[in-house]
Amino acid sequence: MTGMRDASHFRRLERGLSALNIATSEDQRRRLDELLALLHKWNRAYNLTAIRSLDGMVTKHLLDSAAVLPAIKGPRLLDVGAGPGLPGLVLAILAPALEVTLLDSNGKKVRFQRQAVVELGLDNVTPVQARIEDCPDKALEPQGFDQIISRAFASLADFVTLSAPLLAPKGQWLAMKGRLAEEELAGLPPGVELVEQRVLRIPEEVGQRHLLILEH
Repeated sequence: MTGMRDASHFRRLERGLSALNIATSEDQRRRLDELLALLHKWNRAYNLTAIRSLDGMVTKHLLDSAAVLPAIKGPRLLDVGAGPGLPGLVLAILAPALEVTLLDSNGKKVRFQRQAVVELGLDNVTPVQARIEDCPDKALEPQGFDQIISRAFASLADFVTLSAPLLAPKGQWLAMKGRLAEEELAGLPPGVELVEQRVLRIPEEVGQRHLLILEH
């Protein structure tokens, strides 16, 4: 336990999950609270994220990650450019049946992912330190990943192109975006199409957020 259960940020998290219509168990809420505490602790030493406050991390990291849960089918999910493990760690907590692989090239961020996996007891998460460009076809998952998600890629075309060899047949890309520029969609590789665009309404967040679901 983190000893943080009565703090305002925890109530903020509970309100946010309720607003997103996400039902959670006591154990899931405990793990989310511990993830928040661990991220806040490590961030002071290793600068994992520009968000410094606990309340800011609740909104911009935990709830932002949780908001895509309705689109997650799995069972094999790859989080590309996962940074400190977002959204993958949050989704792994909320959907224990998922098999989540976190991929990032930054050593300190992957070390945080590994520490979080150990401390939170997440046996459905595999952190991998590598560049997406260096991952051979199906090397991370022989069957390919059913869904590949990212909220860190600046270019939609790069995200799709670089991760395509890792996608399972009939798989989906999930791209978390802020304000979407139409030229990004126009730049998608041939054969890749946008099948759905969802507006993500993050509790207590005023900025625009979208989830793009793509298939080929």
